[in-house]
Amino acid sequence: MNFQQQLERYPQNEIHERIATTTPAQIDLALQQQRLSVDDFSRLLSPNITDAQLEQMAAKAHKITQQRFGRTILLYAPIYLSNECFNGCKYCGFSADNHLSRKTLTMQEVEQEAKILRSHGFRHMLLLTGEAPKVAGIDYLENAVKIIKKYCGSISIEVFPMDIDGYQRMVDVGVDGLTVYQETYDSELYRQLHPYGPKSNYSYRLAAPERAGAAGMRKIGIGSLLGLGDSLSDVFYSGLHGLYLARKFWRSQVTLSFPRLCPAEGGFQPNSIVDDRQLTQFICALRLLLPDAGLILSTREKAALRNNLLPLGITQMSAGSSTSPGGYSEDSHDGEQFTTSDERSPSEVESYLKSRGYDPVWKDWDGAFLSKAN
Repeated sequence: MNFQQQLERYPQNEIHERIATTTPAQIDLALQQQRLSVDDFSRLLSPNITDAQLEQMAAKAHKITQQRFGRTILLYAPIYLSNECFNGCKYCGFSADNHLSRKTLTMQEVEQEAKILRSHGFRHMLLLTGEAPKVAGIDYLENAVKIIKKYCGSISIEVFPMDIDGYQRMVDVGVDGLTVYQETYDSELYRQLHPYGPKSNYSYRLAAPERAGAAGMRKIGIGSLLGLGDSLSDVFYSGLHGLYLARKFWRSQVTLSFPRLCPAEGGFQPNSIVDDRQLTQFICALRLLLPDAGLILSTREKAALRNNLLPLGITQMSAGSSTSPGGYSEDSHDGEQFTTSDERSPSEVESYLKSRGYDPVWKDWDGAFLSKAN
């Protein structure tokens, strides 16, 4: 059974109703479980959770994270290689409908971005593009990875979905992680938000993490963009998706992100608002469901909130991020995908983590490990 088939067993209207009508007594029962069932997880997403129950869940999430990850936080930085895109996503700054400065980095510019990030200490880099494979496709990515891997030990990609052969090429050239957000698991809303372009294929995108797992990708990252649709069901489906991937591709580490919609070119307004309390609840519930998953919090969120959420399950953070191609070299916001909220430098984030007793990790993996093993 693939994940889409499993997903169809949980109709959205039923899931939303189950979560929304959960009682505090049912939440208490879920909190008593050592390992959550899917039903338990849905109960912990309920808006009817009390402050005392949320505090109890936060304490459990903190304890599990300490047991599984210690006090380490992996720091990473994104490199935007291209903002050219053929999609008409209604919420994204890179949408083909938006009139922004388009740019695809040359290999010389790619190297300059990598050098700058390395000088700040980063050894884990996330490469991003829009979806324009004819402009920045697999061949382009292979060349970029060959250059960047001289400056870091771990490379992940957040680009257009590929077939298994495409992901295998990425693994072979040195990529060890993939991030692909479904954005929303509501297939009808998805079609409305993605009216044209390759991203309009809901099923192909949904199956991308499975194709990456089949190709041997070491890290598989998923998530939904909170604010696009019904957040309760989207977080539930994200957890269900993570559970499916963790069981099927047990050699890979599953990571989850929970980005909230940020201001971007085009002025799209969220369909729902996820406040800080609710985001905290979602993070804690996901940690209880997936004790070994990496949970990622990016610079979309403000510094104060990221600081407060650290103990509750977060294992990876970006720092000093630019969301436009060439943004580190040019120190420019032109052509950015969205506006970041945490403007601290990498060294400031590192100093804060150390002041709280955390161990900032700039690299937790090196592709050379595999070549030595072979």
